[in-house]
Amino acid sequence: MTLPKAAVSAAIPPVRSSRGPRTSVLFIAFAFAVIADPVSSVAYAIEAALRALHGDLALLLPTMSLVVGLVVVVTANYWQLVRRFPKGGGAAAAAGRAFGPRWTFLPIGALVVDFVLTIGISISAAASAAIALFPALAGARVPLALGLLVLVAGLTWFGHGGRLLFAAMTVLFVVVSVAVLVLGFVSPHEVGHAPVSTDAGRPAALAVVLAFPVAMALATGVEAPSTAIAQLGQLDDTHRRRFGRGTLALLLVIVGGLTIALTALALRLHIGIPGTESTQIADIARSAAGSGWLYGAFQLTSSLLLLAAASSSFQAGPGLLKALAGTAGAPGVLPPVLGRTNKHHTPYWSVVAYLLAAGVIIVAAAGEEQELVLFYAVAVFVSFLVGLVAMARFARAEKKPALAWVNALAAAAVAFTLAVNLLRGWPMLSLAATLLIAGALYLRWIRAGRPDGIEDVEAQAEVQAEALPEATG
Repeated sequence: MTLPKAAVSAAIPPVRSSRGPRTSVLFIAFAFAVIADPVSSVAYAIEAALRALHGDLALLLPTMSLVVGLVVVVTANYWQLVRRFPKGGGAAAAAGRAFGPRWTFLPIGALVVDFVLTIGISISAAASAAIALFPALAGARVPLALGLLVLVAGLTWFGHGGRLLFAAMTVLFVVVSVAVLVLGFVSPHEVGHAPVSTDAGRPAALAVVLAFPVAMALATGVEAPSTAIAQLGQLDDTHRRRFGRGTLALLLVIVGGLTIALTALALRLHIGIPGTESTQIADIARSAAGSGWLYGAFQLTSSLLLLAAASSSFQAGPGLLKALAGTAGAPGVLPPVLGRTNKHHTPYWSVVAYLLAAGVIIVAAAGEEQELVLFYAVAVFVSFLVGLVAMARFARAEKKPALAWVNALAAAAVAFTLAVNLLRGWPMLSLAATLLIAGALYLRWIRAGRPDGIEDVEAQAEVQAEALPEATG
């Protein structure tokens, strides 16, 4: 779940109308930059589900279909959030308005953890993509991942330039993926040897129910449009709603379509759990296209997209800490040092904090993204759950019982997913970190005199990231 801060507005003059080519360009740049994170999740979510199924390919398509279905449910909630909060804010704004400002800190704590995990997993997955293309790098997996981590953090250090590259990386990955899919279904290079079913005696429904929560890492980033629309200060509320909802719709089409298509292709080509020097998505591309230029392009674009997803969290995470540190003399929740910026307006100590935290989890997981996926769908689902419960309360207060029931059932589904992941044991660490950070922020907020506007801190972080480059232009 990350929030790619696509500063497209810095490159496009203010637009008050929803018509015309400039608005279309703005939407495309904004939307494809914002969905870089959830699209990149396709690179490891399908494999995570297959590993949870113990390699049972026969159950992979039902499992990923259930995952996509729940992504639709979560997206529907953020569709409502965009309508209610057109200036941005997401789950934090919803929680604050529905239950009081103290509840804002739970989704904020979840976001802080989610940003660290997004960086760690995306960097590790990018390293895995490079190793699949160049197997000789396998022995240097951790140094390679740490090198990529420092590189991405270093680029973030120099400000917000190049955010439009997020959109370009997303488009390139989608185009190359479609080419691989077409070739794989029409004329594949080769077919693998993985058995379709590995455990015929296990209840299929139970296996799917226990496996799909792991692959809910696919849902991370769904929340991005609801907060990123705060960047669009040149648009009015109506047009920001259209941008936010249009981006959510595009996210569903691309992420859902790629996920189901790649899953079906894995089944058709008998691509099972990969070896240590590859990934499932790399094996799918190699079987579909061979080891030629298309396979190389697929690995390159997927790696670059994953680095873009990490970069977006390297901007969003420190931006959130900077907003929490306070601006313009207002009392801050965090120490002012975390809001201190360089000449490129980058909160450099906050970048260092995320660099160190992500580095620790990369080393702890030995650079294996699949070791981190279990933790990934915990923190962000805390935010999803809070947002859904808040929207159910709003619907009930507005005497919309049908909508209230829909949100309540969606909250129950998200709670179940969260509970199943927590029962795996180690993901409890992700929840503990979320609660610890949320509690610490709440106590600091009290000590700071309960400053107003904490519910809008996510939107404030986005606005700052969008406005600063314009101020120096």
